[in-house]
Amino acid sequence: MTGADLVLVAHGTRSRAGIDTVAALAEAVSRRVGPVRTAFVDVLGPSPAEVLRDRDPDVPVVLVPAFLASGYHVHADVPRGVAESGHRRATVTRALGPHPVLTQVLERRLRAAGRRPGDAVVLAAAGSSDPRARHDVRRAAAMLSARVRREVPVGYIATGTPTVPEVVQRLRAAGERRVFVASYLLAPGLFHTRLADAGADGIADPLGADDAIAELIAERFRLARTGVGVSGRSSAAVRRSTGH
Repeated sequence: MTGADLVLVAHGTRSRAGIDTVAALAEAVSRRVGPVRTAFVDVLGPSPAEVLRDRDPDVPVVLVPAFLASGYHVHADVPRGVAESGHRRATVTRALGPHPVLTQVLERRLRAAGRRPGDAVVLAAAGSSDPRARHDVRRAAAMLSARVRREVPVGYIATGTPTVPEVVQRLRAAGERRVFVASYLLAPGLFHTRLADAGADGIADPLGADDAIAELIAERFRLARTGVGVSGRSSAAVRRSTGH
């Protein structure tokens, strides 16, 4: 799949800071692998289908979902966009998380927020009704637990329980003096702003356009382009699974 194009697929947000973060991440990836197009599955455009319709159908395209867990958007929205576009040579990689690189960035964000060894940590995720996404978030929490050397419970911001404030309160009741929230979000936006009311001693910034994450995306693209280590699906497989 030499000469393939890269499409970075994000959720979409009305937050200017969030939009700028995705743009900065795409720019950081482009410095590593060449031109990058950006698509969004919600709120903003262009959609994956619209981006693919603008591409030469004979030129391979790799879509990298910039999601931290494999929920509905990754398993349904992105493949559906590929199928609707009719593009014949598109490959969708797996989601970004969970991954050790993300764990490392989370820890750095926590330290920047003032978290010290021994302080309690809550992993704050947007939440999902998809059990696969919830499983991925629990794996991310386990990875962060190993990194900070103490158990990290999960709190949800929008969908699911327990909520972040509930987990913070529970840790306080258990005697924790300092509690910090690790924001398991890619970019600033409505979800991150909600964490200000969680009652924690500090809120870490979202993962953002970190160079390590840009390199992770670039590596996903390189592997898909060479056909090595790809767990995503080709456009032919997508069409079969969606009935097209």
